[in-house]
Amino acid sequence: MFKRFTVIAFALLMTGCQHISNIENSIASKLTSEPNNLTHEDFIAVETDNDEIFYDISRVSPTQEADPLSEHQVVYGDIWKRIQSQLHLPIAENRRLKIQRAWYANHPEYLNRVAKRAEPFLYYIVEEIEKRELPMELALLPIVESAFDPFAYSHGRASGLWQFVPGTAERFGLAQNWWYDGRRDVIAATKAALDYLEKLHQQFDGNWLHALAAYNSGEGRVARAIQKNYRAGENIDFWSLELPKETDAYVPKLLALADIVKRPHKFNIQLYSIANVQIMDIVETEHQIDLALAADMAGLHINELHALNPGYNRWATAPDGPHRFLLPLENAQKLAQTISNKAPEELITWQRYQIKSGDTLSTIAQAHQTTVDTIKTANKIKGHTIRRGDYLLIPTSAVHTKEYKLSAQQRVLAKQSAYEGSSIDYTVKKGDTFWDISKAHKVNVRDLAKWNSMAPGDPIYPGQKLKIKVSDSQVGVLSDAPTTRKVKYKVRRGDSLARIAQKFKVSISDIESWNKISRRNYLQPGQMLNLHVDVTQI
Repeated sequence: MFKRFTVIAFALLMTGCQHISNIENSIASKLTSEPNNLTHEDFIAVETDNDEIFYDISRVSPTQEADPLSEHQVVYGDIWKRIQSQLHLPIAENRRLKIQRAWYANHPEYLNRVAKRAEPFLYYIVEEIEKRELPMELALLPIVESAFDPFAYSHGRASGLWQFVPGTAERFGLAQNWWYDGRRDVIAATKAALDYLEKLHQQFDGNWLHALAAYNSGEGRVARAIQKNYRAGENIDFWSLELPKETDAYVPKLLALADIVKRPHKFNIQLYSIANVQIMDIVETEHQIDLALAADMAGLHINELHALNPGYNRWATAPDGPHRFLLPLENAQKLAQTISNKAPEELITWQRYQIKSGDTLSTIAQAHQTTVDTIKTANKIKGHTIRRGDYLLIPTSAVHTKEYKLSAQQRVLAKQSAYEGSSIDYTVKKGDTFWDISKAHKVNVRDLAKWNSMAPGDPIYPGQKLKIKVSDSQVGVLSDAPTTRKVKYKVRRGDSLARIAQKFKVSISDIESWNKISRRNYLQPGQMLNLHVDVTQI
């Protein structure tokens, strides 16, 4: 199914203009006193003190007289102007707000970087906020939360533009599984965030500052702070509450941003311009689809498609959905047209795999970058029993998994590779915790998690590979047991990845990862490979 946002053309007219230059007096008078009587013949660009605005003639035939300008046709040409006109939360001129506002005003380059990241998503978010008649300040909240980075991940396990932690995400219907994380899905997470904010607004008796504080630190903590002040006979407004340091700064940050967006000229800020027009569409498909195939059908590079749809953890959409893509208008139309002629089996590449001695559903799933449930569903397996010699149909990526650079696995590998040469590899063992590993290697728990694109509270599992950053003098001294060593191996005639992996008791996928190679390519005699070997196992 193809779903398109409502398109609003560039439009134009702002009443109450105080200064109009370079136009006929009669037109100037009409623009300010009779805006609803404008017709096609009156179309003109008007320069004002604050903006350049245009009359929308997209629905007017040159041979017809235009209908009076309707309310929904009057919008601003720049999204920031549209946002400015709807910023109404009170700004308290106090020290906390001034500190945050000064920081943003002194870092215009930061605001421009964030605005560029926001460009694909901001129009949609503004539309959703207007539909619900919520404060337009909420459109700026992803700047405070994530700097509009949908891949943002905090040490507190918060993820996505709106920085949902796992528990809150689950409460508001955001699925989180091996294939998909709804916290990073801009469409799903925006709905969940606005649902949550509406609930908090109602819970805190219509006080938006209390609701925003609760969004940051939890409704229980804010409720307790209000109750404490009430019992002590003190003010219960946000500014009087005793809240965590982060929350004390959180609301002032949002209000400071709102003030700067509302009065950029006051702070000598030139906001990065974002057109107030729809530039993205949503394409809904009914079946699991490989991201590489979807990108090809849409006429995009796979990383371009994935950057706009960061909720997908792997190389394909989740078997049970969603199968939704947010894409530029032209690419969305191309994908919708192409996919309508495709059968479900054409959207995923299938591999026929013969079960070998010692195989389990788990090891097969791990080797093929999929899940046990996916294999069971595809092959109509009810239990966990498989038999040697039988064949399984396994969904597999259309291109090598390293090409999906924004998948969860590749993002972790990219992060870990940044420490290559000044790190050691650690293989997680049964019973390990972040605390145990960090203590054994004399590193900070939060740093250990950061080096591996994780949070300290994230689960770890036996067999998982972690990078531990150390000084150059420690590399090859500290290690897993500590018995892991980084060694170089020179490929001999007749060698294969399987033979080398067996010899050094490592996995083929590890060798591929360490050397950024593929098992599909032949090894050459004399080729040098990096291996991380447990010396007690060979």
